[in-house]
Parts: sequence; C-alpha cells; structure tokens
Amino acid sequence: MNSDAISSIVILTGAGISAESGLATFRGPDGLWEGHRVEDVCTPEALARDPLLVHRFYDERRAKLAEVLPNAAHDALAALDAAWAGDLLIVTQNVDDLHERAGARRLVHMHGALNSALCAACGKAAPWSGALSPGTACAGCAAPRLRPDIVFFGEMPYEMDRIYDAIAEANLFVSIGTSGAVYPAAGFVQTAREAGARTIELNLEPSAGSALFDESRMGPATRLVPDLVRELLQ
Repeated sequence: MNSDAISSIVILTGAGISAESGLATFRGPDGLWEGHRVEDVCTPEALARDPLLVHRFYDERRAKLAEVLPNAAHDALAALDAAWAGDLLIVTQNVDDLHERAGARRLVHMHGALNSALCAACGKAAPWSGALSPGTACAGCAAPRLRPDIVFFGEMPYEMDRIYDAIAEANLFVSIGTSGAVYPAAGFVQTAREAGARTIELNLEPSAGSALFDESRMGPATRLVPDLVRELLQ
C-alpha cells in the first residue's frame, strides 16, 4: 500500500476487535447476546417493559468490562492515532472502553458507552461506573430517569454528521471486526466508495458486505490490525 497517497483515514470497528479481549460479540451463532434476546435488552420498549432486567444486563456488562484489557489490535490503532499526521477518525460500534484504555483519542462511540449514563429527561450524559439502578436521579436536572447511555435499536446513533463528513474526506476506509449487517454502519463502505476512498476489510470471515471492499484480509484482529498499521506508518 502506498501510504504516501493517503491523507485521511476512517476506521470502523465492531465487536470482532474486542472479542480477543474476552468480550462477547453482539450476536452469537444462536442469535443471543450474553444469553438474552437482543430485543429484550436493547430496545426502548424493553427498557419501558422491564427496566430491572435492562439495567441489570448493562450492570453485568459494565462489571465484565473491568475484568478485561485492550489487546494488540486496540494498541495498534492507538499507536496509529498517536503517530498519524493526517486526518484520522476511529468510529466504533462497541460500547466498551478498550480503545480509550489503549490510548486512542480521535474516537467516536456511535452506539454509546457502558461507562456513561444518560438522562432520559434532559438528555445529558455523564461518566458512570458501578451499578445503575432504575430511578436513579440525574445530577443535572434531578429527574429520576438515568439509563444506560446505549443507543438502542430504533434510536439515532451518535455523531452521524461528523462521521459522514469524515468519510466524505477520507481516501482510506477500513472496517475491522464487523458483521456488515447492522445499519447505518453497514452502509459506510458504500459511502466511502462513492467518495473515492480505498476500502479494506479486516475480519475473521467475510462480512455481509465483503463484496463492496477493494480488499478483504481474513484472520484475527490481533494479527491483521498491527500488520496494517505497520504498513501505514512505514
């Protein structure tokens, strides 16, 4: 790859990049996420129907997050962030904080973050650790409506204007560890192609959108991502 011709990079990461750290992918082969139907823990309707279940589910995910560490793929992207002189945006679909713990800074959590709480009354988000009980009061407006700061199905992902602006300017788009089945992220590769960017997929197996990429590299993220970063920085 001729890295001299690349000035702006957008990198999309999905559950596959954190799987080698010990975090479950969003949907396993049985269609479940950590033993639950996604519809029972990741929709506004689920939160309204059974807030105890939804809060407990994310409390458990938050506790699990404290037990794992960033892996070589997270470390490599953090090194790229630190060394790359051009434009760079890492867009993650993951709600874990492994990119941050590895040192990445040019980062967008489009689906929210486990270590954040969102007030359903005033819309303000704030850092959160530990358990979050239904009815917890917001420190800003005092409404007892804090919830996990997770973008549920049917809700708008965060910072979409910033993401699309970055893709429009990028001449390299890389997708790492994604299924290619969840929109709007699944459509980013097509947007990047239309903007004239080179597109590369790094994944354990071909995604639903593999045919749209200029190049697909199959294997573990802990091998493929450091290799790609070395190519870009050489």
